[in-house]
Amino acid sequence: MLADILPLTTADLPAPDWQRLGEHLPCEWIEQALSYSGAASVRRRRLPAQQVVWLVIALALYRRHSVRQVLAELDLALPDLQDSCVTDSAATQARQRLGESPLKWLFATSAMHWHQQDAERYDFKGLRLLAVDGTTLKLADSAANREHFDSPTFAADAVASYPHARMVTLCVLETQLMLAARFGTYRQAEIGYALDLLDEIPDNSLTVFDRAFLSAELLCKLTASGTERHFLVPAKKNTRWTIVEGTEQDATVEMKVSAPARKKAPELSVTWRARAVRVIGPEGKPVYLLTSLLDRKRFTAEHLQQCYSRRWKIETSYREIKQTMMGMALSLRSMTVEATRQEIWGMLIAYNLVRLEMARAAEQAKCSPNSISFVFALAAFQFEMTHAAALHAQGNLPGVLKRMRERMIIELNVYRPGRKYNRVTKAKPQRYPERRIRRVPPLT
Repeated sequence: MLADILPLTTADLPAPDWQRLGEHLPCEWIEQALSYSGAASVRRRRLPAQQVVWLVIALALYRRHSVRQVLAELDLALPDLQDSCVTDSAATQARQRLGESPLKWLFATSAMHWHQQDAERYDFKGLRLLAVDGTTLKLADSAANREHFDSPTFAADAVASYPHARMVTLCVLETQLMLAARFGTYRQAEIGYALDLLDEIPDNSLTVFDRAFLSAELLCKLTASGTERHFLVPAKKNTRWTIVEGTEQDATVEMKVSAPARKKAPELSVTWRARAVRVIGPEGKPVYLLTSLLDRKRFTAEHLQQCYSRRWKIETSYREIKQTMMGMALSLRSMTVEATRQEIWGMLIAYNLVRLEMARAAEQAKCSPNSISFVFALAAFQFEMTHAAALHAQGNLPGVLKRMRERMIIELNVYRPGRKYNRVTKAKPQRYPERRIRRVPPLT
């Protein structure tokens, strides 16, 4: 699907094979992203803007590799008859010229396009099942990052060792594709980023929230705009309401909007309504789920409970981004604010590329995308891309992707039954195998 992104004017030098990095990012998207932000390269460089886009994505796929290793192993720089390699400073300057906007535009365009391909296959009773949640990203320790993003504080005014960025994402639960994201300073609460995400939520959808997002402003704005945009969120222990109709198991309830919320959003009414359904939580305790789905025949209590149980998939997505893709690295690698934001967008694109290949492999194996291990999928993705670069497998992208998907299918997750034996606490190992007590003979 990918053609050569940048045709070379020098006929004596072979063009690198850009197709190996994925068939899902057409060159037209990259060109549009660069034109949209005005970052296209005019003079001929070894790292023009098109190649730098791929460099930022590759840096997320190979986090444990240095910039120089990624450039060399994936052959990302344009060939040159004099220079043998591209220095780290040249790569840094190239990323500075590129900026953040092309990666941000490319992420939004590709995520929406990829989601449209599987929207009907994984719908829930005609609705797209989505989730919104927040997390934090550990950033490189620099004065610029600390000043802009800030750091968590602990008891006795202790400050975290690394600055943190707060991020809220919109995730497609079945494929775990990141559909949209907002991130920035740690000082801003997750609700603020979630409000910015409302315009990205598509019509005919059910968005599952954590109880931290139980906000009249957020939920009312979600349902007021668009068509058939619904929510599902657990109630807090201190949530109070009045039953309008129904029973305590399944009722339409009315809740008051707090004075601070009405002051912040004057368009809100004094009260708002939702459906409260009582279900059994994961710990065996009753939990109330609030939703805008009022059709009790179409959406039963069991259906709502199943939908909320799927919300945990977004938590596994954060683990895959922050642990699996990061490897042994403690933080992101960029030292400046704009480079950090650029790196985060590249990381989200790289994550979606792996997730998209997992969805295609699952479609081929006729199984759920969750049946494929992300750890193995990422390793297969890295191996095939490096292998294709070493062999210069031009035009052989279909074969590379076919082999990669077959490797993913072979390593399907095996169903593990419940625990046979209860957990036990093992004795803490001692520093010395035995303790010898020296006996002093009594004085005579």
